[in-house]
Amino acid sequence: MYIVIGLGNPSEEYSHTRHNTGRMAADFLAEKVSGIKVLVPDTFMNHSGSFVAKAMKDKKLVKKLIIIYDDLDLPLGTIKISYDRGSGGHNGLESVIKALKTREFIRIRVGIAPTMPSGKMKARPHGGKELENYILTDFKKPEMEKLKKVFKTITTVVEMIKDEGLTQAMTEFNS
Repeated sequence: MYIVIGLGNPSEEYSHTRHNTGRMAADFLAEKVSGIKVLVPDTFMNHSGSFVAKAMKDKKLVKKLIIIYDDLDLPLGTIKISYDRGSGGHNGLESVIKALKTREFIRIRVGIAPTMPSGKMKARPHGGKELENYILTDFKKPEMEKLKKVFKTITTVVEMIKDEGLTQAMTEFNS
């Protein structure tokens, strides 16, 4: 059985922020896909690893782990599926990799980068307060509409991974 974990922050004040995208996607999936286990950490993003390590008691199951999280290097409304990669500077994912002592798990990265009406990415917020303010800001209504479509796509992706395998899902959904 696949275990899907959506990274985010547990507090209500963060429930609709960009940094909670993985958690929102997991909540959406929980109601739509059968035959998987969906979990959301009770820890804050940067400490997600401790929760994930406890959930993955059998290390053989890590290859059937799917982590969903926000990615500032992808435009809002897009996803990217990967396996056995680094953290890309994402502190929550880095925490998971350190706690599991492996990178051999599936990731679904959900784009949160600001975009122009054409879909092209705007300049990315840079480090420090500017970055923190952006990722901890709530999505606007039009952005949430885009996200709902993304969550439907993620549902299809998870079903395909479960039924047809990771390679097929990556071939079909990574462009």
